[in-house]
Amino acid sequence: MKKIVTIVGARPQFVKAAVISRLISREYKDQFQEVLVHTGQHYDENMSDVFFREMRIPEPDINLEIGSGSHGKMTGQMLEKIEEVLLHEKPDFMMVYGDTNSTIAGALAASKLHIPVIHIEAGLRSFNMKMPEEQNRILTDHISSFLFCPTDTAVENLGKEGINQGVYRTGDIMLDASLFYRSLINEELFDVPEKYMLITLHRAENTDDRERLTSIVNALNRSSKLKGILPLHPRTRKMLALYGLSFEDHIQVIDPVGYFQMLYLEEKCSCIVTDSGGVQKEAYFFKKPCITMRDQTEWVETVESGWNTLVGANETKIIEKLENIDVPESYTDLYGSGTAGRDILEILRRY
Repeated sequence: MKKIVTIVGARPQFVKAAVISRLISREYKDQFQEVLVHTGQHYDENMSDVFFREMRIPEPDINLEIGSGSHGKMTGQMLEKIEEVLLHEKPDFMMVYGDTNSTIAGALAASKLHIPVIHIEAGLRSFNMKMPEEQNRILTDHISSFLFCPTDTAVENLGKEGINQGVYRTGDIMLDASLFYRSLINEELFDVPEKYMLITLHRAENTDDRERLTSIVNALNRSSKLKGILPLHPRTRKMLALYGLSFEDHIQVIDPVGYFQMLYLEEKCSCIVTDSGGVQKEAYFFKKPCITMRDQTEWVETVESGWNTLVGANETKIIEKLENIDVPESYTDLYGSGTAGRDILEILRRY
């Protein structure tokens, strides 16, 4: 039996890791043992016992309780504590997800102990080295032994950097998660308009920049063709108050929602306006036109397919796109068929 230590540090990583954890507990328990380690990178009061029970996610075996801090401080503390876990557990593999500080800390700690690193969501690139996430994902890819890519573009990105060994195109594990959780939603969770745009706005490059945030708010206020529903991130709410900004009545501001509620809103909406990386993908999963308020995206294939449009924080571009939303005629399964988790475990089982 092979032992896997899995590192997670943020709520979305738990959702992704749960795909693998469920498969191990149900179908691969004779082949794999998993030790789930939560670094505590993101404290989230919504991650209560109810969260784990409703989402059918295993609670972490170990919580390092690192907490917030500077990038250097957090990563250093994680390295020290993860190394202690690895020396005690002596795993066959280290599994990490995505591009957080927890991801790079887990990969570095394992690599220095010569433990093969499994990187899920490998090969993603925004080509913006000012983003801490871009630095984390590049460094993690270059010290990983198994690189599981969600798309052909991700495989190509790795090839351009000279990474050709241990690279597999398995599809996107978030599609696995979305399909699983969608199947559990069997009730009306919100009273929503017949047609509306779902809005998310939380990225620091937008919220912490007065000019960008003002431009985005003005654009959404001026475009009243569709009603909007905006689950508002606490940091965004704080910055709106600081800058004296507010939304018009056609934008319904609600409290932050959980994953089930978010999937429900995505499935029912007419289009999505976001600055989130994950929501861009989920928009594609749900076949919803997406308007992305960022200057770059890791999910370039969604833009090339016509389902996603980058508008940055440009007021004119946002309004123009909102006034002329079109649904592409063609749709391709860019992210696989929802079997990424099983494909990953089959590859590791054969190793």
